[in-house]
Amino acid sequence: MIKVWGRDTSSNVQIVVWALTELRVPYERIDAGGKFGRTDTEEYRRMNPNRLVPVLQEGDLTLFESAAIVRYLGARYGGEQFWPSDPARRAPLDMWAEWIKTTFGPALLTGLFWPLVGVPVEKRDLAAIAAAEQRMEGLAAILDERLAKVDPYLGGESICFADILVGTLLYRYFTLDFERADTPHLSAYYDRLTTRPAYAQRVMISYESLRAK
Repeated sequence: MIKVWGRDTSSNVQIVVWALTELRVPYERIDAGGKFGRTDTEEYRRMNPNRLVPVLQEGDLTLFESAAIVRYLGARYGGEQFWPSDPARRAPLDMWAEWIKTTFGPALLTGLFWPLVGVPVEKRDLAAIAAAEQRMEGLAAILDERLAKVDPYLGGESICFADILVGTLLYRYFTLDFERADTPHLSAYYDRLTTRPAYAQRVMISYESLRAK
């Protein structure tokens, strides 16, 4: 059976376990990282020299980096809808999967999530948070424009690997306490995701345990 190392409050772990659940692939998740520790052991370093979560093990195969893991799962277990075999069909989806990881994600997590969740109120850099909100507004508008063309998911009628990567961070985006842009297509897409049992079970996990006291 596949093993996934990582705490359930990690958005990168959520990417992997949501994909596994959508693909109906059995797995065992082992708590690691944060308060659970384990990542500082020599055993874990051999699995992931970065000492981060997640790590996926399947037989003799060990993988880290959540996006790479999702691509592997798509290629191994996904059908044509989840992981298109035609490179010309798959590449535009992969483009948005990369964009969310390299552009939208860092702006949200570094600019807003950790400053709002991981920093006590009295120690927050309000000017930096305001600047991050402004940047986030522009990025949300870019995603909203793309999602205006979705019917109902990025790959069409059914969910695909790109939805996993794009959709996971939206739970934090829509539940954080900050001023969001008016993005009706993005909001509708998120609402559709929340009706999926796998999304509700694997992604809509409270992050209150990460909040600074």
